[in-house]
Amino acid sequence: MTIASGPVTQICWVTGDIEATERLLSDQFGVRAWTRIPDVEFGPETTTLRGAPVRFTAHISLGYAGDLQLELIQPVDGPTIHAEFLAERGPGLHHVCFEVDDVDTACAAAEAAGLPVLMRGSMMDGEIEFAYVDGSAGGAPYVELARVGPQMQAFYAAVKEQSTRPS
Repeated sequence: MTIASGPVTQICWVTGDIEATERLLSDQFGVRAWTRIPDVEFGPETTTLRGAPVRFTAHISLGYAGDLQLELIQPVDGPTIHAEFLAERGPGLHHVCFEVDDVDTACAAAEAAGLPVLMRGSMMDGEIEFAYVDGSAGGAPYVELARVGPQMQAFYAAVKEQSTRPS
């Protein structure tokens, strides 16, 4: 069973300095503007790490290089695979994201294929659901599977418009 199909919709870097990484990736990939969202909080009622409820905070920044969304995550507080990655490997490319229609089905397919689901969550009352699976067998640290609802799709479209608008 296929876990996800279609194009990669996002590439994410984890960083200890979101502003410096925005500058670096702007220079490298031509992102004209970033939308930074500081202190995004995830609660234990919607987020798990290795099956256990967690609370964490992260700074998130979004930009676009053409049609590809670039995401930056700076862990601030609490346990996550992002904080683990930063502590173990330092800043760098963290995951690629595929959009899926159903996160539960995609996670079941991942588990059946021997790819453990390490972290799951949702935000905005379920407007976006996400799961991170271990991607190390394929050479990527993690693969994110995300279901993106219409309000979040509209937000992403606005971010893309801002990121790609000529100066």
